[in-house]
Amino acid sequence: MKTVIFLYGLLIGSFLNVCIYRIPREESIVFPSSHCFSCGTNLKWYDLVPVLSYMVQKGKCRYCGEKFSSQYPIIELFNGVLYLLIYIKFDFTLEFFFYCILFSILMVVALIDLKHMIIPDVLILCIFILSILYKIAAYVLWMEPFNIVQSIGGLILSGLFFVLIIFLSKGGMGEGDVTLISSLGFILGIKDIFLTIFLSFVVGAIISVFLLITKIKGRKDPIPFGPFIIFSFFMVVFWGNQLVQWYLNNFY
Repeated sequence: MKTVIFLYGLLIGSFLNVCIYRIPREESIVFPSSHCFSCGTNLKWYDLVPVLSYMVQKGKCRYCGEKFSSQYPIIELFNGVLYLLIYIKFDFTLEFFFYCILFSILMVVALIDLKHMIIPDVLILCIFILSILYKIAAYVLWMEPFNIVQSIGGLILSGLFFVLIIFLSKGGMGEGDVTLISSLGFILGIKDIFLTIFLSFVVGAIISVFLLITKIKGRKDPIPFGPFIIFSFFMVVFWGNQLVQWYLNNFY
């Protein structure tokens, strides 16, 4: 079962690469079919086998020899491993399907934010719709209570907190960060979304200092905050309770 899930993750990862490239350019993610961006040749199915095709073709287009970005196999592998981790944590449940879809969308958000410094509204809308459907399905299938106060509270309070940061920093964050944290606040509720926010600032500070020290980024270079939020959300979903317990044990 784990092998099947890993391979499924690889296949979805290949589609995510299409989304990462086309969505910021406001292109259809369905048409035209996959093609080489250099020579325009439509790629055959054997040119699109996740990871394997890249390795066999040595990272180059079979038809014109142009190099492909190493992002393609990395995203495919990462998504495969991510689906495997989700399966190990949640087993073959509704949560498994929800978090597989959610984290795939978030991976697209993170890469687009890194490349273009934007968070597309359409992806945030997808997260909201997916989250509402998930909470309704959980209630219908298992009568799991939908704590609307926690969800709405997480959405509003996290969003207002980021709006306040934008106001105080005079634009230190973007509107996309507000909508992203709000959508994740709806999923996590009040307590866990503020743990996510705390971790995102810690992770952001560490990575920012590293980028400055290594001179990869300068002081005036913008650094997207969306990936820090998404990484912290991942940590909270998988190890939130353990992180809180570790903090209490060591500092209280």
